[in-house]
Amino acid sequence: MDSDIRPGSFQVLPVVIKNLLIINGLVWLAQITIGQDLISVEDLFALHHFSSQYYHPWQYITYMFLHSSESFFHILFNMFALWMFGSTLENLWGPGRFLIFYLVCGLGAGITQVLALTYDITQYAAMFDAGKMSAEEFFIMSNVPTLGASGAVMGIFAAFAYTFPNSQMIILPIPFPIKAKWALLGLAVLDLLGGISSSSTGIAHFAHLGGAAVGIVIVMIWNRNNRRHFY
Repeated sequence: MDSDIRPGSFQVLPVVIKNLLIINGLVWLAQITIGQDLISVEDLFALHHFSSQYYHPWQYITYMFLHSSESFFHILFNMFALWMFGSTLENLWGPGRFLIFYLVCGLGAGITQVLALTYDITQYAAMFDAGKMSAEEFFIMSNVPTLGASGAVMGIFAAFAYTFPNSQMIILPIPFPIKAKWALLGLAVLDLLGGISSSSTGIAHFAHLGGAAVGIVIVMIWNRNNRRHFY
């Protein structure tokens, strides 16, 4: 895969990034405008476990275009990270390859999250059978939706870190520059610890890990004739 960006050809806001920002922004505005008055957007388009009455196959794609309607920072952070790391990759790969990469990472993140939910729901069922969880609690916990572009964005960041491992970056609250490869490793460790902990933070940690893993695998395949050393 060609890893050079021709001088003068770099676009600050390339076409796919621009359209993803617009689509995500419009969907978020629709979410906060419609709310729950007409239809439940999250019931239809956020990702649910396949055992849920709200599950639909298309949710593996649509969930990554939804964000929390209760927090502007959810979509703001995801879109900023998408632009920051995705712009370089789209300029490097071209719009077609970048779009495919983004969607496949999001799909992989969704599948990983559903697999993790399968384990969680099994645990909830055991608690319900043991009388440690009410029917209402079991229903709510088994139907918690997953939404957001963070899994796909994590795949983008993983690809960036693989392609430019020694790029220096500032990640708050760390008071000094850190290389992209170490930032990726640190985020992966935090997501793994968050995913296996029993506390519920509302963060789809395994979706992040799945997106990153898919992103790394794809980039390694694309670079199989031009191996990069991640050190």
